[in-house]
Amino acid sequence: MEIIANTTDFYLDRETAVAIGKFDGIHIGHRRLLEEIREKKKDGLCACVFTFDPAPAVLFGQSDGKELTTKEEKHVLFERAGVDILIEFPMTPETAATAPEVFAAEILAERMQARFLAAGSDLSFGAGGSGNAELLQRLGPELGFRVKTIAKVCLDGREVSSTYVRGCVEKGDMRLAEKLLGMPYPVLGTVVKGNQLGRNLGFPTVNLLPRESKLLPPNGVYFSQVRHRGRLYRAISNVGYKPTVTEQRVMGLESYLYDFQEDIYGEPIEVYLLEYSRPERRFESVEALRGQLEKDIKAGAAYQK
Repeated sequence: MEIIANTTDFYLDRETAVAIGKFDGIHIGHRRLLEEIREKKKDGLCACVFTFDPAPAVLFGQSDGKELTTKEEKHVLFERAGVDILIEFPMTPETAATAPEVFAAEILAERMQARFLAAGSDLSFGAGGSGNAELLQRLGPELGFRVKTIAKVCLDGREVSSTYVRGCVEKGDMRLAEKLLGMPYPVLGTVVKGNQLGRNLGFPTVNLLPRESKLLPPNGVYFSQVRHRGRLYRAISNVGYKPTVTEQRVMGLESYLYDFQEDIYGEPIEVYLLEYSRPERRFESVEALRGQLEKDIKAGAAYQK
């Protein structure tokens, strides 16, 4: 997948099918857009995602900056979804003030050679968010592209949105988050060296330090899965600060993998949080912690997704 980032000066030499949006969470509504542009590859178009960096809400101080999906995670998920080109368009006060008609003509039609656009019914773009799918429908015949407006996807009578997913993650409702996302909630990163306590206790673990911008569920232990080198392992994961063994307030994600003994420091892994098991807590001793870990591992082994 080709990634174009940190520049407003680009030109694509291929005709494209384009999906526009923030794509935070890449939920089942977003996946409908991706299906549409992927389908157009059969007609010789490149599947292209156009998104903004940072999101407009972050630029204008309307968001705390926490993301369901980091840029690095989006790169992996978009590539797996069959996206050929990802454009992370710089969002600045100047670019945000672009008239929607200018955006459609100069960026979509001219620079991106868009021939097809998949637009969510709630799409907004351009100065003051005044551009929408209806405007693109009107401009399309003149600018050489066709627009398909995709209605909001609903689950159990409620519209699926990034806000809905965010609420589930913040409450630790990982099962509902999975339904909304179409996949378990992911945390991707590189394995870092921890304090080796798990290994010394006989339960070796792998540690990630998620980006500060990554939205994590409440601190605690979760039933999980971990993907490493294409293989998926059953696991249990702790989100939090490990209060029994350290006073440092560094948010981490520590996972115990079943049937896994490899040393993988510095390697990328993907952790998928399936279901909340128990809250994080401070134990009176390391031995008490060991006893709880034994219970956690036994519960994880019996967990049925």
